[in-house]
Amino acid sequence: MRSTRIAISTAMLGALALPVLSATTASAAPAPAALTAAPASSCSSQPPLPYEVHTKAVTIRSRATTKSTALGVLYRGHKFSVAKKSGNWLYITDKTTGVKGWVSGTYVYRDVRMCLD
Repeated sequence: MRSTRIAISTAMLGALALPVLSATTASAAPAPAALTAAPASSCSSQPPLPYEVHTKAVTIRSRATTKSTALGVLYRGHKFSVAKKSGNWLYITDKTTGVKGWVSGTYVYRDVRMCLD
């Protein structure tokens, strides 16, 4: 059991030392032109992803609260637009049925992109 801990510790120390050695080596030689070129598109210039229903269905309500009157159901396959936000609630128009109302942002939200620029 003790030899396993020593092997892990040695591997961790080696991994920590590697960036220091790499940085010294990399600074001694100029970088190739292909690696220094700026990316063709910036992450911030891409449009946000659309809102989607992330469950089978979500209740459309008259106000931004679970205790308000249910006006309809927004299903996963329905197209809808978002007019405004209030806290975790979104005021939407279900383009499939025409129903307008509030849905919880717990079930309706945008996926996010992760850019590694």
